[in-house]
Amino acid sequence: MASHIVGYPRMGPKRELKFALESFWDGKSSAEDLEKVSADLRASIWKQMSGAGIKYIPSNTFSYYDQVLDTTAMLGAVPPRYNWTGGEIGFSTYFSMARGNASVPAMEMTKCHFIVPELGPDVNFSYASHKAVNEYNEAKSLGVDTVPVLIGPVTYLLLSKPAKGVEKTFPLLSLLDKILPIYKEVIAELKAAGASWIQFDEPTLVLDLESHQLEAFTKAYAELESSLSGLNVLIETYFADVPAAAFKTLTSLSGVSGFGFDLVRGGQTLDLIKGGFPSGKYLFAGVVDGRNIWANDLEASLTILQSLEGIVGKDKLVVSTSCSLLHTAVDLINEPKLDQEIKSWLAFAAQKVVEVNALAKALAGEKDEAFFSANAAAQASRKSSPRVTNEAVQKAAAALKGSDHRRATNVSARLDAQQKKLNLPILPTTTIGSFPQTIELRRVRREYKAKKISEEEYIKAIKEEINKVVKLQEELDIDVLVHGEPERNDMVEYFGEQLSGFAFTANGWVQSYGSRCVKPPIIYGDVSRPKPMTVFWSTAAQSMTKRPMKGMLTGPVTILNWSFVRNDQPRFETCYQIALAIKDEVEDLEKAGITVIQIDEAALREGLPLRKAEHAFYLDWAVHSFRITNVGVEDTTQIHTHMCYSNFNDIIHSIINMDADVITIENSRSDEKLLSVFREGVKYGAGIGPGVYDIHSPRIPSTEEIADRINKMLAVLETNILWVNPDCGLKTRKYTEVKPALENMVSAAKLLRTQLASAK
Repeated sequence: MASHIVGYPRMGPKRELKFALESFWDGKSSAEDLEKVSADLRASIWKQMSGAGIKYIPSNTFSYYDQVLDTTAMLGAVPPRYNWTGGEIGFSTYFSMARGNASVPAMEMTKCHFIVPELGPDVNFSYASHKAVNEYNEAKSLGVDTVPVLIGPVTYLLLSKPAKGVEKTFPLLSLLDKILPIYKEVIAELKAAGASWIQFDEPTLVLDLESHQLEAFTKAYAELESSLSGLNVLIETYFADVPAAAFKTLTSLSGVSGFGFDLVRGGQTLDLIKGGFPSGKYLFAGVVDGRNIWANDLEASLTILQSLEGIVGKDKLVVSTSCSLLHTAVDLINEPKLDQEIKSWLAFAAQKVVEVNALAKALAGEKDEAFFSANAAAQASRKSSPRVTNEAVQKAAAALKGSDHRRATNVSARLDAQQKKLNLPILPTTTIGSFPQTIELRRVRREYKAKKISEEEYIKAIKEEINKVVKLQEELDIDVLVHGEPERNDMVEYFGEQLSGFAFTANGWVQSYGSRCVKPPIIYGDVSRPKPMTVFWSTAAQSMTKRPMKGMLTGPVTILNWSFVRNDQPRFETCYQIALAIKDEVEDLEKAGITVIQIDEAALREGLPLRKAEHAFYLDWAVHSFRITNVGVEDTTQIHTHMCYSNFNDIIHSIINMDADVITIENSRSDEKLLSVFREGVKYGAGIGPGVYDIHSPRIPSTEEIADRINKMLAVLETNILWVNPDCGLKTRKYTEVKPALENMVSAAKLLRTQLASAK
């Protein structure tokens, strides 16, 4: 009975790691305290999997930040700015790379939420973190034999970027010869410790790779073969189909015992396996979805597994998850208040471990009939439940076909009409939406939710907070204000709670990056908006100031991409339904006198498929969904949008196609990569605010530094379209950081206004 889990959530069922990390960062607890919480979490995970009967249990999938950063530490690839002097990398250097510190900025984080390695010809790699071996030994001391997991060497290099000062064309794969000796050291230590299997995660094999990149895999594993002799080697892929050329390369690798595939998002991979799988090799079949929370259709999975058994042989088939369970919530046991019918349709990480084992037992002739029939009943109830379908919503979404939903007037004419109404200075300043969420504020929301304070007391407290944020922005002399979002727990959850077709969990937390966790809503049925969601707070905020107050909404694509989405209809159909709900809200805000409305699409880039062939279709419906939300507004209503993670150069034309009046984009952490697209001659006519400082770091940038950033922008963008704003919302920062940073931002904008005026 062979069962395997690719990886497991590390935050803990009640976010224990998050609180331990933040306490450590705030200086309230010691490194030993943090290590103790972490060791307890790891022990409970290993014991849980072992108790559930899983044969191949992963180790080294735990991380204090992310696994790519762990690999950077393992290889000693610390950028010089962190003044690391060698030896074992400790928390100080590790967290400085992740978060920056008082004197140097953090490394870049991508849309996939990992810290990007900065490499070049002069990096002196050295074995500088023994985490993989330490965790293997830790599990062994608890009586659990694990499969240590390493990010594969080729994937690591393909996820890297040339460091500052290194030619952009520097071939990162040329560093393979420099990192493989360190991998050999790690392998030797794991072998000596008694490991019998080792798992290399090589998910980049699902990308569109060129032949020289595929050759790097062949070269890397040929070079490692002698070091790996005596070990069983699993190469794990996930998140998409493996293309035919990559499948051929992968299954021809020397010294490899088994291959793991995502068979949830990899229907074509299934065909490739059926077309020819190397004899004598293990197939780790990822049939249990690691990226969603729906219960597995066990009978359907069993049918797939039985067909594979005929190809690879009974003793070579291993039941697995499609990818790490990191992307799902931890355990349904912590959801006593969740609607029972909906709960029966779900499986979180702990339940998926049980599903994997149940499938492995069924394959081995020990099928748990009661478990399978309960699963079949839940599948049937979900298909037939009246709460899933809403005829009116289906009709409205179907009626969208045939129009591309563009505003009638072009953007430059709209901007002129808006300027007459708003009368903003050049280089207008604004922020992205949220202001710090203080302990007091969280307490008020918690008490209101628990019915410990009345609605009247709650409204009074929130209005006081909004007033404080408005006054602060007026004192700082910011031009376009926000209300600070004190009433919101999360930019997606807040809207989902007010839309039909959504369900919510109490502890369905998923790690976003570092200690940041999100609690994605569950979209189980057709989506509609029963009543206005934000109009009350936005109009209250606007009444407190004469300056324009932005109405703040989350866009349909971001709500979709940051939710657990129903898997019984195409994603775009669900997205169009959400777009119609947001459209109703936009029009109600406009009627209520709000003249600037921001519809955040923070996660637009995040939903981009991994393969280029699928980009056009996704971008078409995603951008269309955004346009649906604001097609009905007047020319004088200014539509803003905001996007996170700055790798937009390949989709800039789609961003222009969104036809927003103003777009603010995260930019400061990626060496202004975004600006290069404008240097290359892309004409952008709408308002644009590339972020002038990184809000993910506690560091406070100086006026000069921000002015320098704005000047770089002015070199490639017209003065009359440039906005000045931080990278992202300020929710996770403290007021002691926010005030001086915004003060310096406004000073920099004013300084440049003066310079530009005198230059005229």
